Amino acid sequence: MDSARILDIGRRVFEEELEGVKSVADKIGDSFVEAVNAVRNCRGKVVVSGLGKAGIVGKKIAATLASTGTPAFFLHAAEGAHGDLGMVTKGDVIIAISNSGETDEILQIIPTLKRLDVTLIAVVGRADSSLARAADIVIDVGVPKEACPLGLAPTTSSTAMMVLGDALAITLLELNGFTAEKFALFHPAGSLGKKLLLKVKDLMHAGDLVPRVKSQTPMSEVVLEMSEKRLGMACVDDDEGRVIGIITDGDLRRGLQKYHDLFSREAKDVMMANPKMIDKEALAIDGLNKMEKFSITSLLAYDASDPRRCVGVLHIHDIMKAGLA
Repeated sequence: MDSARILDIGRRVFEEELEGVKSVADKIGDSFVEAVNAVRNCRGKVVVSGLGKAGIVGKKIAATLASTGTPAFFLHAAEGAHGDLGMVTKGDVIIAISNSGETDEILQIIPTLKRLDVTLIAVVGRADSSLARAADIVIDVGVPKEACPLGLAPTTSSTAMMVLGDALAITLLELNGFTAEKFALFHPAGSLGKKLLLKVKDLMHAGDLVPRVKSQTPMSEVVLEMSEKRLGMACVDDDEGRVIGIITDGDLRRGLQKYHDLFSREAKDVMMANPKMIDKEALAIDGLNKMEKFSITSLLAYDASDPRRCVGVLHIHDIMKAGLA
């Protein structure tokens, strides 16, 4: 098929759906404000319900609300009529989605919802529909036409519903002062969650796993300590146990070039003084940034109570395993 025609069809769909969403944006008003306030003041749960394509959109809206600080879950309209309405209690807010506003499965559960004394928000494509007449708040997301040339497949209408859900969630997010840190709490396994939650102390090697020698330790013993702990470095302490230097694999190579009797020398002869360190309470991502800044592969970690005493080692491999790099 002609590639120009393919692109024309694709671009037409984008343009028609954009026009449809713009038409909905132009007409949202007081009902949107009422819906936001109803959800914000809800002391129960936010329940999103729908069927078919509207149900798929509803799942996404519920998920977006939940991940941005508004507790919400999706209730399948058909399952609701067969027992799942037991999850709905007095004081909840129900967001019912139906383009036609005449979805039988949703209309069937309305009498029960009324008896439960919930706030019913209807997201519909027809403001004069049965669902709209039964609702406490009606948000009209009707679009001029579907992008489907047959006018049958939900396209522009479902996009408008999706954007309305995003608008609701983001408005609540901003009004409630929801932060990136709070978002991370709900996404601990995601990239953002790891970046905002994982600390140096969560990834560092501590205790006996830290390669540690004294300034006067013979280099032959330093090499053994580094080989045993397998971090490619060793922390050099003074007699009080405070850090005075570090020896890395690179320092060993440079030492071999500089000293013909390297293994007869002491750690203080080879070490690099004033090694880069980081607070164990710092975010691990900050440790990665520091490593990249100074082109190093490990950082010595300290406790704020004694910044010159090494309590752990954060290695680039630990950061990579955690999915931060």
